[in-house]
Amino acid sequence: MDEKTMVNDVLGAVKAELSCYETAIEESANIKLRETFQQQRDDLETYQYNLFKLAETNGYYKPARPADMAEIQTLKNELSKG
Repeated sequence: MDEKTMVNDVLGAVKAELSCYETAIEESANIKLRETFQQQRDDLETYQYNLFKLAETNGYYKPARPADMAEIQTLKNELSKG
């Protein structure tokens, strides 16, 4: 398995794990447990960002082009109608 595949696999796994933390945080009634999950999520988000930057730097991932102001305004208009 090459590095690009490994990095992309880990990024996918981290994305799934972050989703699980969100669910756990939303459903935690115990404030200490909730804070622990939030800290773990924050740490994982930092790890994910660093891994993303590694992937981007090495050409393993190319983000979509930034939206222009017209596209942003169109989306805002559509979402405000809902």
